[in-house]
Amino acid sequence: MSEPRSRSVGQRGPAVGSVQAKRTPVPMQRLSVRAQNVLKELAVELTGEQPPKGTWSPSRELLLALTAERLATTRNCGPHTMQEIVDWAQGCGVTIKPVIPPGGSLSQMWGELITNASDGALTSAEIVSALQRSIRRKSVRIPIAFQVILVKILLSNYE
Repeated sequence: MSEPRSRSVGQRGPAVGSVQAKRTPVPMQRLSVRAQNVLKELAVELTGEQPPKGTWSPSRELLLALTAERLATTRNCGPHTMQEIVDWAQGCGVTIKPVIPPGGSLSQMWGELITNASDGALTSAEIVSALQRSIRRKSVRIPIAFQVILVKILLSNYE
């Protein structure tokens, strides 16, 4: 039976969105095959766990051991897969903080990375994340100072 039209909107009960907003986060029904494969690889490295073949859900221990840096440098873990894993972990109550905080301009991001590099605190995960963000935003400009840093890093690994 429908409600009378004379009732005001506020008297009809809570809005659907407000009910969903109060729910506790739950993991997605299942991870994609790619995300499962990335996590299976990391499970062996980080926890010594041997995941079974086929469908599998990561353990809480693995989620707690994950870092954004580790995900960013793992084979087959692109930005979409990384976001899926981060969302899954969040649904399980584990927060994986991003390597570089989202937002801000590209020039601000490059400036922070150059500062980190001069302080000796630049990680390969930060470099990967910055380059991926630059590619996503279709930027064709990488500051000369950062190009010099990349050349030094590449030369040090090959000598």
